[in-house]
This record gives sequence, structure tokens and C-alpha cells, in this order.
Amino acid sequence: MFDTAILLAAALVAGALNAVAGGGSFLTLPALVFTGVPPVVANATGTVALLPGYAAGAWGFKDDMQAPPGLSMKAVILLALLGGAVGAGLLLVTPEAAFRKIVPWLLLAATAMFAFGPQLRQWAMGAQHGAAPSRSKAALGMLAVSVYGGYFNGGLGILLLALLGLLGQTNLHAMNGTKNLVSALLTAIAVAIYAAGGVVQWQPALLMMVAATLGGYLGARVARKIAPQWLRAGIVLTGLVMAVLFFLKA
Repeated sequence: MFDTAILLAAALVAGALNAVAGGGSFLTLPALVFTGVPPVVANATGTVALLPGYAAGAWGFKDDMQAPPGLSMKAVILLALLGGAVGAGLLLVTPEAAFRKIVPWLLLAATAMFAFGPQLRQWAMGAQHGAAPSRSKAALGMLAVSVYGGYFNGGLGILLLALLGLLGQTNLHAMNGTKNLVSALLTAIAVAIYAAGGVVQWQPALLMMVAATLGGYLGARVARKIAPQWLRAGIVLTGLVMAVLFFLKA
């Protein structure tokens, strides 16, 4: 009962965080590991729990979606699916002991990406004034970020927004639309592969899915009352604490 309460609380807050700023996986993964779920299974199960939020975000921006320069929307979709599948496949073949050692570094990297997200996006938007990346480089970048997302979801949104800025996209609504579409697609195919590989614990995943969806709704309602800088600081602090705890357990 205590474990269930921890998972529901973590998913509720994670859904709220994802709705307003991102960083929900900083809570779902550690909560699952704390309750005794092996790290690889915890990563897959937490990703399943957050999938509805990605799908809802993609639907909400459906009218704003626009492929970045150098890529067609069809190419974006195919690369997202391919990358998500490759990343999920890599997770399935990663031994638990190895993943346990990788997790704190992934959490630390994701926290850094979140902390410096605004600067990263500004740099990406400034870099686009040079020569536009070739189609092959654009495709390689989209594929690499999608593989990362299929393997480990943390910081995915920041990476995608930075990539889209580098590719020359300037309309923020279009960037968010494409980001949400890619996130939803690569997560959906990754979840299917996780399920086929038997690394999803469905009971906690479904419970957390409901809590995360409710948290997303509540987070959207409450977001206007909290200063963005405090939200960001809280998420960064959470990520750092979780990374340290995983380093100590590795």
C-alpha cells in the first residue's frame, strides 16, 4: 500500500511537471526503483505511464505542426519511429547492472540539459543564421535524438527544441508541435517494444498513467500561479538529488 502511494504521488507530480515545464521522468524512474522495480524495467514502466501526456500534447498542437527545413513531415515521422525503436531495442539488451551504472549519468545529463535549456535554445536559434544543415545532417540529428528518447526519455523535449532551432525552425508553436509529435511517436513505438520484450510492469504502469494524466490537468491549471523560475529550480534540484542517490547506489 505504501509503495502504491509513492508511485501514485510521483506520477501525479510528474504529470504536472511535464504539463508546465518537463522533468517528470526525474520522479517516475526513482520512485519505481525505490519500490523495488529493476532499473531497466523501471525506465520502461515509467515511460509507459507518461505516454498519454505526450499524445495529448501532440493532439493539442496538431494545427501547428510543421516539418523543419531539410526534412519532410513524412521523414520526421519515419525517423522518430525508427529512432524510438532502436533506442528501445538498445534498452532491452542493456544488462541491469550496466544500466544501474548508466542511470545516474543519464539523470545528470538530463538535469544539465534542463537547467541550461533556455541558453541551449538561444544558441541553437542563433546558430541557424549560418548555412542550413544538409538533409543528411538533419536526418542524422533527428535520428540521434529519437534514439536517445527511445532509450531514456529525460531531457528529450529540450534536445528536440534545440535540434529544431539548429535546423532553422523559428516559429515556436511549430517547434512545439513537431517536438510533441516526435515525442509521442518515438515513445509509442518504444512502449510497444518494451511490452514485446516483457520489461513493463503493467499494474504500476496503468496506475501511474491515470495519476500522471490527472497531474497533467491539475498542473496546467496551477501553472499560472507559480513563477517559472521557481518551477525550473525545483526540477533541477530534484534531478540533482536523484542523480546523487543513484550514484550512491550504483
